[in-house]
Amino acid sequence: MQTIQKMYEHLHWANQRILETLQNIDVESQQVRLFSHILNAERVWIARLREKDSSHLPIWSDGDLQECTKLVKQNEEDFRNLLTELEKIDIDKLVSYSNSKGIAFKTSIRDILVHVALHGQYHRGQINSRIRANGFEPVGLDYIIFAR
Repeated sequence: MQTIQKMYEHLHWANQRILETLQNIDVESQQVRLFSHILNAERVWIARLREKDSSHLPIWSDGDLQECTKLVKQNEEDFRNLLTELEKIDIDKLVSYSNSKGIAFKTSIRDILVHVALHGQYHRGQINSRIRANGFEPVGLDYIIFAR
């Protein structure tokens, strides 16, 4: 659980760094759309981990940076609380949920948590590629930078 805790500390740090970068450069809608997707997907997985219906939550949306700012804070708080609760249960427990197409799955809490951390890292890399393509310096998000 300690490794997962560190992964989520890194996730929140990386989300905050991307947010600050997007707030300080000329952004294109695709960058904000990707960032919004990361944050919306985190909301969906938080609901699923709490064994709540996530079908009403968007995965893709045309959110703006103001909405992203709100979601960054909300997700950080919700994941912090969730991870504290999970310290008391078996994280290999299976969670039942349906994906956005309505297909039912059962996945361990551990695998969901790893997926969410890696999913965001993938899309933050895409955002950084677009930042560089637009002539700006991408933000360093590697775990080792965070760990130092």
